[in-house]
This record gives sequence, structure tokens and C-alpha cells, in this order.
Amino acid sequence: MPYWYNVDTKSVESDETRGQDANVMGPYATEAEARQAIEHARENTERWDDEDREWDAKGATPGWDDEDQED
Repeated sequence: MPYWYNVDTKSVESDETRGQDANVMGPYATEAEARQAIEHARENTERWDDEDREWDAKGATPGWDDEDQED
């Protein structure tokens, strides 16, 4: 059964208890994974921000140009 983390209520919900208009993250395989949703998202964001800073520090440029793309 999938589990969801409700961002508004800060609680874990299942398909049976989740409202149709609920603001949720998921699905997750276990309640424990759903409980860690915010922390996991925070870790991902920090890692991606670090990667972006490293990319910028290298002076990296994209390997393609939008103007070269066909419509």
C-alpha cells in the first residue's frame, strides 16, 4: 500500500486516508519513508545546490545553444 506525506498536516497518510485535494509528497513504499519525506527533499536540494555551485565555479557552459534548436 502506498503512503504519502501531507505537507499541510505534517502527517503520513495512506490511499485510504488521503483526501483527493491533499497537498502530499509521494507515493512511498513504507510509512517510515513517507515520514522522512521533508528531510529527504531537503537533502536532495542541498546536494543539487552544491552541484550547481561546483558547476558555476568551473565556469561550465551548456554544450548546446537554444538558438540552434529547431522549433
